[in-house]
Amino acid sequence: MNVKQFLAQSGMLLVFVVVVIAAYIIAPQFMSKDNMISLGLQVSSIGVVSCTMLFCLAAGDFDLSVGSTFALGGMVGVTIGNSTGSLLFGALGAIATGAVVGLINGVVVAKFKINALITTLATMQIVRGLTNILGHGTPQTAAKPGFDFLGNQAYLSIPLPIWIMILSFIVFGVLLNRTVFGRNTLAIGGNKEAALLAGIQVDRTKIAIFALSGMAAAFSGIVAASRLVVASNNAGEKLELQAISACVLGGVSLSGGIGTMSGTVVGVLIMGIVENVMRLKSIDAFYQLVVTGTILLLAVLFDKVKLKLLKSS
Repeated sequence: MNVKQFLAQSGMLLVFVVVVIAAYIIAPQFMSKDNMISLGLQVSSIGVVSCTMLFCLAAGDFDLSVGSTFALGGMVGVTIGNSTGSLLFGALGAIATGAVVGLINGVVVAKFKINALITTLATMQIVRGLTNILGHGTPQTAAKPGFDFLGNQAYLSIPLPIWIMILSFIVFGVLLNRTVFGRNTLAIGGNKEAALLAGIQVDRTKIAIFALSGMAAAFSGIVAASRLVVASNNAGEKLELQAISACVLGGVSLSGGIGTMSGTVVGVLIMGIVENVMRLKSIDAFYQLVVTGTILLLAVLFDKVKLKLLKSS
């Protein structure tokens, strides 16, 4: 492996090490156990959503509706939970709702050949509107005892949302690297025409990817609602941009065909650490927006540079 290949494939790992060291220097309390737990909870939703955003990007698509689906999942979960008194029914209802949103996205993109950016931008607005209609434009509190199980239980002193994120990384990592579905996803993003000639069911695979994305976003939304014991109609705003930024920072190509789960984990952690340190140092929220927007821009630039390095190596 030459220097160009190393920088293209492992450059963000070096950035991650530098970010961790810098975070500790800037805010020594960063490495405390309590802050590590806080950081894990902070990135848990982004982590789960980024797992399926990786598949969307690797296939050459986007899913901008995940933030709205996240909010709708939480709202549906709380509504069903309050009606039935069951967190399980609420969670199942949220996941089913996310699956429907994802299937609609997938069918429109795959069967009607509408650009994924436009399709999911439209469903983002539709789903956010449905969330406000269902919640009457206000946050809805979970009224039944036990609804906070998913969000506030802990095992080995680690909150359940963090375990859910770790399990998501493992499951979707195996799905990407060890299954035909994962290989087909990368093949479609690398060269759609070649994938068709190879006999890959491109439309079916894309529909499945969007369905997974919707389910992951909705499930993450019910976990967040369980943690707060409230479903907010404004939940998940900018979640799609954070997930895309994390994936691209982790080496997922916006052009499709390139992506790893380990890189995505690194991207999620870099995003989380930067935001965590800004909170520890009480940086004004307006400046935080500038920093996170800059990270997104740098992530896109890094994607371009990485592709040039790979092509020239």
